Amino acid sequence: MGRLRGWWRDLTDLVLPAECGGCGRSRAVLCPRCRTALSGAVPRRVRPVPEPAGLPPVHAAAPYADEVRAALLAHKERGVLALTPPLGEALAAAVRAGLHAARSGAGGPEGPRGPVLLVPVPSARRAVRRRGHDPARRIALAAAGELRRTGTPARVAAVLRQRHAVADQAGLDARQRLDNLAGALAVAPGGGRLLRDGAVVLVDDLMTTGASLTEAARAVRAAESPRGPDTYGMARSPVYPSAAGEGREERKTGPVMAGPNGGGDAIREVICAAVVAASPDSFENKPELTENLRRCR
Repeated sequence: MGRLRGWWRDLTDLVLPAECGGCGRSRAVLCPRCRTALSGAVPRRVRPVPEPAGLPPVHAAAPYADEVRAALLAHKERGVLALTPPLGEALAAAVRAGLHAARSGAGGPEGPRGPVLLVPVPSARRAVRRRGHDPARRIALAAAGELRRTGTPARVAAVLRQRHAVADQAGLDARQRLDNLAGALAVAPGGGRLLRDGAVVLVDDLMTTGASLTEAARAVRAAESPRGPDTYGMARSPVYPSAAGEGREERKTGPVMAGPNGGGDAIREVICAAVVAASPDSFENKPELTENLRRCR
C-alpha cells in the first residue's frame, strides 16, 4: 500500500497544478521568494547548543523557519514529491560547502577526494510506512543527481538501519534525544564495503539538536570494526524493494579512493554532514543570517 500511495502521489504531482510548497499562494512548486529562502544564501556551518560530542561538522542550506519549514513539512508529511528537486538542490549546496571546508582543513587540494557517498539518516520504519516514503533518502538521491550534474561524482549509500524502535522525538530535549537514539543505528550487513568506496557525508533533511546525526556518525565509526556491519539481521524495506529505481541507483559502483583513513580495507571516516535546514539559533554568523531572513520576507 505504501508503494501504491507513492506512485499515486508521483502521478498527481505531474498531472495536477501545484501551489507553492512554501507559501501556498503561487501556482508553482516553489515561488521565487520561497526559492530564495531555501537556496538564496551560501550554506553555513551550524552548531546546536549544546553540541553533542561526536557530531561531525554540519552545514545547512537554510534556517528552519517560515517558508522553508512549510516546504519541508509538505514534502515529509503530505508527500508533495514535486518539492524533492529543489530540496535536493539545497542539500547538494550544503554538501559542497561541507566538502570545501573539509578539504580546506585537510590541506586544500590534497584533502579528501574521490566519489562522495551520501549516507542518509533513516526514518523510523513506522514513519516510512505512514508517509509512504523516506524523505531524507529521497532528497539525498536528488542531491546526488545534482552533484553529478555539476561535476561532483556522488551516489547514495543508504546503509544505515534502525536496530530497534525508538520513542517519538517530539517533546524531548537535547539530552533526552541523545539517550533515546543511543545505539539505535547500525550499518547494514555488507554496507561497510560500500563505505570504503568514497568520502562519507551524512545527510538529513533537518537538524535540530544534532542527536540523529551524532548517532549516525557513531554507527559509521563503529562499522570500522570487522564485526560492526554484520551484528544484526535486516529485513527488506516494504517501501524501497530491491527492484526499485532508488535501489538501482544506490548499487552503482565507483572508483576506490584513498580516503582520510588510509588503506583500502578501512571505512572512510565521516568527513562532514549536510542538511537542508537547521534551527536558526544554530547558524554561525547570526547577524548576516538575520539580514538574509529579513530580505526573504
